[in-house]
Amino acid sequence: MTNSTAPSLAEMLRGFSIEVNPKETKIIDACPDRLDPGTEVFLTWIPGEDPMNMVPAAAQLRRAGLLPVPHIGARHAESAAQLADLAARLAGAGVDRVLCIAGDREKPAGPYDSSLKVMESGLLQKSGVTRIAVGAFPEGNPNIPDPVLAEALTAKVKFARETGLQLSIVTQFCFQTEPIIEWLQGTRRQGIDFPVRVGLAGPAGLIALTRYAMKCGVGNSIRVLTEKPSFAKLLIDKGPEPLIRELADAVASGNSAGAPLDITGLHFFVFGGFNKTVDWINAQKA
Repeated sequence: MTNSTAPSLAEMLRGFSIEVNPKETKIIDACPDRLDPGTEVFLTWIPGEDPMNMVPAAAQLRRAGLLPVPHIGARHAESAAQLADLAARLAGAGVDRVLCIAGDREKPAGPYDSSLKVMESGLLQKSGVTRIAVGAFPEGNPNIPDPVLAEALTAKVKFARETGLQLSIVTQFCFQTEPIIEWLQGTRRQGIDFPVRVGLAGPAGLIALTRYAMKCGVGNSIRVLTEKPSFAKLLIDKGPEPLIRELADAVASGNSAGAPLDITGLHFFVFGGFNKTVDWINAQKA
């Protein structure tokens, strides 16, 4: 997306990725019919659930021509042996890419307290994983100070460059574009030129959006929903379309100014349901 003219909604939606729960077998079954071949399908590792649940789902998606991207929660991994076993089984299912996150757990279940520690272990790479995505938080993380977040991303970028790892970044969802744009601009000014997917919530009702915003610690976005009822209604009625159009304008402005934001694609969190999100995307693309 490097034109000086704002990309269309359909262009912004091209090559999107989407996130699903591997235990929802009906959704896994529906993915081949509902998604274009080559679509990246992120598989969540829910705390307390067996991560091996991702393996058959990943294999099924890969056989169907889709690209499974399992979550690797560093703090969820109970041991190096468990992580190595999981990585080997995922590789056997045809997985070559993962999203490595710290994981929503106050105390690590095993030896890894951060995604960087998992990356440095080399266990994913030894299994054949060549692409690792990491998370980013345009509105910050309520449990991690901003300087620590910035330092962690810098360390991952340094590690990737030194080892030749194909790194990419996926942002947490927001209900306003200002923090996303500011974060992108700051990241690009630092010389971080790795691919970035911008996370957005798929169409959903106000209760679902608020619940997940609270759960994920997206504080400013909660205020947008509660303090700007007209904008909240717009998001509910039109889905993330207003945000995508604002991002498209920012892409065009940045390119015109010689400071491209270079958004690789959009990543959808399906709080209103998988089918509802895919239906909405297809309608906008049409």
